[in-house]
Amino acid sequence: MENGSFEIGDVKAFLRVAAAGGFREAARASGSSASALSDAVRRLEAQLGTRLLNRTTRSVMATEAGRALIERVDPAMREIDTALRHVVGLGERPAGSLKLNVPMSAARLILPQIVPAFLQAYPEIRLEIMTDETFVDINAAGCDAGIRYDERLEQDMIAVPIGPRIQRFATAAAPAYLAERGRPVHPRDLLSHACIRSRFAGRSVTPWEFERGTETVRVDPAAQLVVQAGGGSDLGVLAAVQGLGVVSLFEGWLQPYFDTGALEPVLADWWPRFPGPFLYYPGRRLVPSPLRAFIDFIKARRHQDVPDGRSPTAV
Repeated sequence: MENGSFEIGDVKAFLRVAAAGGFREAARASGSSASALSDAVRRLEAQLGTRLLNRTTRSVMATEAGRALIERVDPAMREIDTALRHVVGLGERPAGSLKLNVPMSAARLILPQIVPAFLQAYPEIRLEIMTDETFVDINAAGCDAGIRYDERLEQDMIAVPIGPRIQRFATAAAPAYLAERGRPVHPRDLLSHACIRSRFAGRSVTPWEFERGTETVRVDPAAQLVVQAGGGSDLGVLAAVQGLGVVSLFEGWLQPYFDTGALEPVLADWWPRFPGPFLYYPGRRLVPSPLRAFIDFIKARRHQDVPDGRSPTAV
C-alpha cells in the first residue's frame, strides 16, 4: 500500500461495523468473518493514526474521529455503489429493489392505478411501500423516493408529477344525519354541526378551508371525534356513515360512499381544489434502474392521469 492510499475494502469494513454496532453483527450481515473485519479496521486505524472505534465486551461505537469519517465517507460510498449498480445494469432489464415512502392517501388513491401494471411490466423489480404522513429524509429512511404534495417537498429534490394533477377535499355526512340536523348551505353552518376532524401526529387540528369563486372561508368546528390523518381516516369515515357527524377528506376517498348512498356530499360547490402529488427523489446521484423504470413508467401514463387535460409542471 502506498503512503496516503487507502484500501476501499478497509473503509467499507469500518462502515459496516459502525452501522451494525459490532464485528459479529457486521459479519453476519455482510457474509464476511469477524476477524477479517477486525483486521481491516485495525489497518485503517493504523494508517490514519487514530482510533475509529471504541471496543468493549458489550458494544462497539464510533469515536469522534470515526463519526466524522462516517459523515464524510458514507454518502460517497453510497454514490460509488449506486454508480457500479448502474453500470452493471446497462443493457439489462431493470431489476432489484425499489422502496417508496408515501402518505396513506397516495397508497389508497394513486398507487392502485399504477403498481399492478408496473409490476407486471417489470417482474424482476421488488417494490416496497412505506406509508408515513410526515415528511421524512428518504435517504435516512432507506427509501429510493417518496410521494408528497408540493408544499412538503424539499427544494433540492427532483419532483415528477404522479396521479391526478387536480384533487379536491370533499365534505360528507350520512343521509340520516342530514335529515335530522339539516343540510349546511354555507361553511359557517358547520359550526353548529357535529364534525369528525383529523390531524397529523404531533400537530394541531387544522381548520377546514372552503372556496367558491374568489371567496375563501376557514372554519374550526368542534369535534367529538378526532382521528389521526391517514391511518385513522377510515375510522372517521365509518363514524360519518354511522351518522355521527360531518367528515372532510379526499374526494376520491369518499367517492365509493357517494356511489352507494352511504354518504351524501355536503357543500359540494365549496370544495377546495389543490394540485396533485409528486414523486420526489434526490437529484445529486445516479438514479438506480428500478427507480428510473418507475419514473419512465409514470411519465408514460401521465396523460391518462390528467382527466382535465392540464399540463403538469415539475418543480
